[in-house]
Amino acid sequence: MYSRSHARSMVITRYGIVATAHALASQAGAEVLARGGSAADAVIAANAVLGVTEPMMNGIGGDLFVIYWQAKKRKLYGLNASGWAPKALTIRHLARKGHQAMPQDGIDSVTVPGVVDGWSRLHRRFGQLRWKELLQPAIFYAENGYPVPEVIQGYWQVGPEALAEDKESQRVYLPGGKVPAVGSIFRNPDLAKSLRLVADDGAKAFYRGKIARAIVNTSEAHSGVMSRDDLAEFASEWVDPISTTYRGWTIYELPPNGQGMAALEMLNIMETKPASPDGPLSVAELHKKIEAMKLAYADLGRYNADPRFAEVPVKGLLSKKYAKQRARLIVRDRAGDFAAGEPGGRGSGWLGWLAGDTTYLSAVDREGNIASLIQSNYIGFGSGVTVRGMGFVLQSRGALFSLDPKHPNALAPRKRPFHTIIPAFMERGDQHIGFGIMGGANQPLAHAQFVSNVVDYGMNIQAAMENARFTVGERVGRSILMESRVKPEVAQQLSAMGHNLEGVGDFSTSMGRGQAVLHDSRAKVNYGASDARADGAAAPEPPPVKW
Repeated sequence: MYSRSHARSMVITRYGIVATAHALASQAGAEVLARGGSAADAVIAANAVLGVTEPMMNGIGGDLFVIYWQAKKRKLYGLNASGWAPKALTIRHLARKGHQAMPQDGIDSVTVPGVVDGWSRLHRRFGQLRWKELLQPAIFYAENGYPVPEVIQGYWQVGPEALAEDKESQRVYLPGGKVPAVGSIFRNPDLAKSLRLVADDGAKAFYRGKIARAIVNTSEAHSGVMSRDDLAEFASEWVDPISTTYRGWTIYELPPNGQGMAALEMLNIMETKPASPDGPLSVAELHKKIEAMKLAYADLGRYNADPRFAEVPVKGLLSKKYAKQRARLIVRDRAGDFAAGEPGGRGSGWLGWLAGDTTYLSAVDREGNIASLIQSNYIGFGSGVTVRGMGFVLQSRGALFSLDPKHPNALAPRKRPFHTIIPAFMERGDQHIGFGIMGGANQPLAHAQFVSNVVDYGMNIQAAMENARFTVGERVGRSILMESRVKPEVAQQLSAMGHNLEGVGDFSTSMGRGQAVLHDSRAKVNYGASDARADGAAAPEPPPVKW
């Protein structure tokens, strides 16, 4: 007899694996690997399909971040493909329009989409197949349609409200005026046209060509300020990942303007106390992680910003000495209420950033190269504004700027906003793992829980991904959502300690939807995991059989 606490098995193969939140995207990426593509090629192809099949989550109107492990050189690369604010989108401009807070949707929440430039730079550095080939599966599904799956159909329910102000969005995404039913065939021929332009002419089609002109015309029609120069002058940026160690493993995230440093700070605080022998869902372990999360998030809200515009004290925040200082604030049997610490640097204020309509995917090829990629429109259907005739919504990332001119994350021309989406990577010896769990403010704390499941409790990557989690509620850092697989007596004890808990389902999408791949560089074997909270799969590369 064999029994276990998780539902799915890992995918294990000597060949490549692509893990995404949609089975069709995973399959497309796996086929790219079979054609000789690299992990970079596979995630580009899979991400393009996800933009078709999960249109409220991601697409070419959004932003993208990547961590890439090049196995031969044993080197890690980071790519920040998050767009900047238009030059004319200023605090003064919004004040003249009557805004006292940053708009959460509509044209004034739109920043330059970074994804196509990110794909292009990733492909130029690490791609093996021709650029044009990579977008063919997405073009096929956009043109011919695909059956809408269960979880995505649930997310689509925000459509009538999110798209209410834009007739073009309603035309494209609410066929017949309705949310598509599960199993119904959804087509987007306008998006097929856009993807074909990008396949034929590369990133210049998006930032300088027909698509750029359509974006500017759409912005003007909505009284927006996006200009051709805002698009044409944008470039994504190669960056060095930041890291910390956790009980012998090295964990990597990307530097600000993303929130990855919060996951690393949280792990540092957790490391100051041993893992509870009673397990990851025990009172002691959950209390420790919740308090570590609140401490790290208080610092994140105060300091995170675009480092080209503000001083972000990353080194101080990630020091082990600072973690010990923060950990001393945790009381063993009582929930705390924490302010930001003083690691050195400037900043003030708190940010609300709960929205989490994002997709994460990872791929490993037969050489052991790993791509950890995350991509998003921010909230469901982004700004709610669809580019006329092009079939994709524009993201609402500008919603995360502050209109307080003293805040490090204050809106400014050509500045990138605080960003929630973060890919991750971890390694020890021969084990290399690309992983991520999407979902707005959920992401750093979900990363830390995944790492702890692997490192502290010896779970494989599928079990670590499926294990019950907690996340933040509407009052960030002050209310906690917890899956009902946590024992009632544990939840009761945590509540008695002062934690404000709200129970959710066994496998709740509020916990994010994660994926992971692992390469064992000694055995030359790959492993894949896909979260049971999504419609996805970890798809293995087909073997090189000659039929």
